[in-house]
Amino acid sequence: RSYREGTEEPWRLKKKHQAWQLARQVGIRILEYKAELSKKNGEKGKSHASLVLPPNLKSHQPRTRIPLSHKYNPPLQKPLYFTTQQRTIRFIFFSFFAPIHHCCSLKTFIELGTLVQSFMAPIDPHSYTDSTHPFTTHISLSLYFDFPSSTILSSALLSLSSPHTGPLFLDTRSLSISSVVDPQTRTPVPFSLSSEPDPIKGSLLTLTLSNQSQVLISFTTSPDSSALQWLAPPQTFNKTSPFVYTQCQAIHARSIFPCQDTPAARIKYSARLNIPRPLSAVMSARHVERRMPVAGEAATGCDDSMWCGDDRVVEEFVMEQPIPPYLFAFAVGEIGYREVGPRTRVYAEAVPSVLDAAAAEFAGTEDMIRQGEMLFGPYEWERFDLLVLPPSFPYGGMENPRMVFLTPTVIKGDASGAQVVAHELAHSWTGNLITNKNNEHFWLNEGFTTYAERRIVEVVQGEDRAALNTGIGWRGLNDEMERFKDNMEFTKLKTKQEGVDPDDVYSQVPYEKGFQFLWRIERQIGRPAFDEFLKKYIATFKFQSIDTETFLDFLKANVPGIEKEIDLELWTEGTGIPPDALEPVSNIYTKIVSLAHEFKNGRMPMEDEVADWGGQEWELYLENLPKSVEASQISSLDARYHLAESKDYEVKVAFLQLAISAKCRDYYGEVEKTLKGVGRMKYLRPLYTYLVQGNGKEDEKVLAKRVFAEAKECYHPIAQGVVEAILSKHV
Repeated sequence: RSYREGTEEPWRLKKKHQAWQLARQVGIRILEYKAELSKKNGEKGKSHASLVLPPNLKSHQPRTRIPLSHKYNPPLQKPLYFTTQQRTIRFIFFSFFAPIHHCCSLKTFIELGTLVQSFMAPIDPHSYTDSTHPFTTHISLSLYFDFPSSTILSSALLSLSSPHTGPLFLDTRSLSISSVVDPQTRTPVPFSLSSEPDPIKGSLLTLTLSNQSQVLISFTTSPDSSALQWLAPPQTFNKTSPFVYTQCQAIHARSIFPCQDTPAARIKYSARLNIPRPLSAVMSARHVERRMPVAGEAATGCDDSMWCGDDRVVEEFVMEQPIPPYLFAFAVGEIGYREVGPRTRVYAEAVPSVLDAAAAEFAGTEDMIRQGEMLFGPYEWERFDLLVLPPSFPYGGMENPRMVFLTPTVIKGDASGAQVVAHELAHSWTGNLITNKNNEHFWLNEGFTTYAERRIVEVVQGEDRAALNTGIGWRGLNDEMERFKDNMEFTKLKTKQEGVDPDDVYSQVPYEKGFQFLWRIERQIGRPAFDEFLKKYIATFKFQSIDTETFLDFLKANVPGIEKEIDLELWTEGTGIPPDALEPVSNIYTKIVSLAHEFKNGRMPMEDEVADWGGQEWELYLENLPKSVEASQISSLDARYHLAESKDYEVKVAFLQLAISAKCRDYYGEVEKTLKGVGRMKYLRPLYTYLVQGNGKEDEKVLAKRVFAEAKECYHPIAQGVVEAILSKHV
């Protein structure tokens, strides 16, 4: 009635209009679904054939009420207000369910209810974000770094896309919220924090707004923040200064600041970092200035005397392009840099040997950027800087815009580590510019990026090198099929992750199966046509977050008839490896795989056959060796080629996995040294798994438990959780 008469504020009318439009769409689907059920079940359609979707609110009146017994209709505690979603559900219920309740079975009625529930599902199974609430568009942060307590005293000014009345849901994890106020009036904003945190999503922070578009939240992070790793001086390269860094992917930004922690909610941000004067900071944002602290700008909970201390300095940053929260990143420590190109600096701890090695490894970065632009369009982020982190960093690389984070294990001395940089660079178009809507569509980030990476490597380093990458990926994809043989859901590209921690199911499937899918499309339509498709795809969806259906609709619209040539549903929703996936073919790939198969019969590669092998060739060879080789064969191979002592961790870890499988205990000391020396999950996961998985491994299980107990404080919290899950499953 108020919508018809125009007696309410415009913003409220807009909300009600949106609710009506949603209700109308659901109503159409309900009627169509009812007709399908009638046809399937042989029910008479006459009793509801006269139902007509009401054309507007003015002519609509609920026809009947649903006569449910008290047993199935307990009294409701009416809330003080209804959210837009609640009003919409009530409207749908009385508008469409009531008229058809008398003409359908209870089973059908329940099915209809399930249909509505699925239609109104949350946008992200890993977030409390409500799609009917306005999204945060900008966050302004003030952060005071307290290294002795491993905490950050913080305030966050959240700006919403529109004024909002009612609840606003935010994701948090292990944050201590001290106050929420309206920044204009300084009046308190009511808030509540769920008492029992969800083990995956964390705690729900509910703000109760009254026509407000900004809120100022004061809070303190926890020493146990899942995104932060605080390193004492002995855990760093220089051994003299502390260090802290972030890793927010997949769902850990919420442990640094309250937010709608879903890739669907892109934000811009600004940040003031108050840090000890001897240290410096970098961020995934444009650096504005380094200056003295100013009274009055302190984060709430931190008074001016602390903020403006003589031993403190402020670093200011701004991110002017909208990014998903998982790309928020910073690092604070004694950091230096080397210039390696017009758009690239390589940062690391201020240790000359580390900086020089990193600069040499990544000297060709500008050439890769130019090749990426030729393939995929303009580079939108201005800078492409690199930060080499301490050994505890849990990933090979993290594609934070403007400031990629890297593990030191990619510095191999032969420039081959630049392939990891190629992958993170490719994310500048696929992942950062176009982002998966949530983690169920993670392949849209990683499958596209793996394809783009190999196209860049092919141009810069040659087709054989790209084929080697593809071959290693093919081997890894087959290994993942074995890993998930008891839960094939996670061999799909589009997965169901309700109640699933994305860190627990992280794998090569979205990377390598996603690559195979795109490579299959390229083979079908030809590379020139696929290149044009990719450029159009990126230009169409840049700075947006999309799902698999959106991509498939775009594919079918731009490549007519593709669904007749390729089974798109099998590729995206089917388990396992589709039959039209393709193992790579190249002379060097075929030669290496053939040599690996001969090893079982006692034939070791001759020195002249491996004279020009680098780390990737050895990695491919080792990963294709039979898993049931004898301990004596493993020892003989190492005696000739010294693989256990390789400086390339890809080679070392591949060899140590074979040694554990063969129970070649002479190498367990090197296994322990490796597990204590690096925190990259690509190495931790297989080594711990090989130690504890299977029968007759009591000694190995004892070793794994002891090593983890001694090393876990050096691992990032994400890596700690992954190893704990492995041990709890098998020990």
